[in-house]
Parts: sequence; C-alpha cells; structure tokens
Amino acid sequence: MSSKPSVLFVCVHNAGRSQMAAAFLTTLGKGAIEVRSAGSQPADKVNPAAVEAMAEVGIDMSAEIPKVLTTEAVQDSDVVITMGCGDECPYFPGKRYEDWVLEDPAGQGLESVRPIRDEIKTRVEALIESLTPATP
Repeated sequence: MSSKPSVLFVCVHNAGRSQMAAAFLTTLGKGAIEVRSAGSQPADKVNPAAVEAMAEVGIDMSAEIPKVLTTEAVQDSDVVITMGCGDECPYFPGKRYEDWVLEDPAGQGLESVRPIRDEIKTRVEALIESLTPATP
C-alpha cells in the first residue's frame, strides 16, 4: 500500500454511483488519496445521465469505463465503500468498510440523478475530512 490512504468504491455495474464518487474524490481529494472504483458485474459503459450530471459541476467522466471488481483491488485499499453490491464484495479483516445506501441512477434521467450526485459529493467531502489530516 502507498503512504497515502486509498479508497475503493464498489457498486454492481460501476456505471453510476461508484464512478461519480471516484470522480468527486479524485477532484476534491487533490491527489492526497488514491482512488479506485469497480463493479461486481460491470456495465458496458458509464451511465450517460451520470456523465451529464457530473459535467454540470465541472467534472468530466466521459472517458471512464466500468471496471471489474478484483480481490487485489480490495486488498490494496484502506477503505472500501460499497453501494449496493451486497455480498459480492470480498471482505478482508482490518479494512474500513462503509455501505452507502444511495438510489441507483441506472435508467433514470438527469433530474433524478442530480440529487444522487449531490448526496455523493456530501459523503465524499466527509470521507476526505476523515482521511486527511487537518491543515492549520
């Protein structure tokens, strides 16, 4: 593991919630946190409504592709945040696990995805606070 904390976001398709969370953490974490995302059953592409919702807040996810969840990704992460992947996420003692209960943006339009995006941003901001030392 690297000297900086690492976070893995996991959802079933790695096409919406986990991609938005990873994009927010990458942007707001400013390189202080290693970021991964994956899905237990990855989709063919990232949800276009999620891409559009993130573009509205200045984050470009258009080049992202869903990735398959691997045991190594979990092993290499300090924090594993699940978003509806249930029992499909491997468990390793000593890791910090959080389950974020968020509505699935799959099949929803932009109007429905915006509040999910905003909730993810709030949770990511709190996560950053918990992982990075306060600066005077």
